[in-house]
Amino acid sequence: MCTMIVQQAEIDGSGKGAKGWFTLRQVNVSYDHPYHVPLEHALNIDFVNEAEGAGARVAVELSVESARQLLQTIQAVLARAEAGGYLEGDT
Repeated sequence: MCTMIVQQAEIDGSGKGAKGWFTLRQVNVSYDHPYHVPLEHALNIDFVNEAEGAGARVAVELSVESARQLLQTIQAVLARAEAGGYLEGDT
């Protein structure tokens, strides 16, 4: 038995949905039962802008292995960008 684990963060970005691009303001990350992927539990990521309504949402459900691979890939790309002097803004 697993209790839903959830954490939210404010973000600044863009997402593409059925109606095109929209501004992202929040990400909700949870470990819980997924809606679509055929797993008992998954890492669920919802990128949202609640001010723009239900259509301003990009949802992702990942296996634990895929979530860890995504994290490693993001960290590797950011490390290369930082090493090359390409990062913009606060690091």
